[in-house]
Amino acid sequence: MKILVCMSVVPDTTTKITFTENSTKFNQQGVQFIINPYDELALTRALDIAEPAGGSVTVIHVGTAESEPSIRKALSMGANDAIRIDAVPTDAMFVAAQIAAVAKDQYDFILTGRESIDYNGGSVCPLLGELLGIPSINVITKLDIQGNEATIEHDIDGGREVIQVTLPFVGSAQKDLCEPRIPNMRGIMAARTKPLAVVEAAPVNGGEQYASFELPNPKQGVKLIDAENAGELIQLLRNEAKVI
Repeated sequence: MKILVCMSVVPDTTTKITFTENSTKFNQQGVQFIINPYDELALTRALDIAEPAGGSVTVIHVGTAESEPSIRKALSMGANDAIRIDAVPTDAMFVAAQIAAVAKDQYDFILTGRESIDYNGGSVCPLLGELLGIPSINVITKLDIQGNEATIEHDIDGGREVIQVTLPFVGSAQKDLCEPRIPNMRGIMAARTKPLAVVEAAPVNGGEQYASFELPNPKQGVKLIDAENAGELIQLLRNEAKVI
């Protein structure tokens, strides 16, 4: 069994976000990057499935050489090898197209994270499924493989749904899927010599362009209203917050 796990790197949640070039570009100076947490879940579940079956897990990432420490961490978690597509990930369609060009007809199934915690788009999984012509299932909370069939539980509006799908497919990991692995010393040492292939990006037409970025408004102070004074609360919601 061959499994492909798509990995992105994102700023650590403690990072102070700033922009450069007239607010059109994210300022990476001094930013600590980490593996996207949802991708860690995807990788962990892929390893849990592959290892008992004697299968292999490949990590794929679209990014520059600055991402390689994070890729090595994924290898230290247990991935067998990694592929880095040497390009700046400009948008979800570009990333999906690059991965599709490498992954077509190569893997039994593909896992991504539900979304990256920086842009929160959640669109690489369905885009990848469309480009590869295979089913895509979002926000997976349970995944079991039996032979050539996967049994999947995933979030839907108002609850969860259990479906079955024939391999191959692409799915995105939701937080209840598993607990992420923590690399141990043996894994860290082994990761230094595991294969990390660098491939050139495929030509892709079009793509998104960002006009500008804006930071959210700073948090305001909290006003406490006595539970018996509903009229004052209504006035504040109407005149200050302007939400009613």
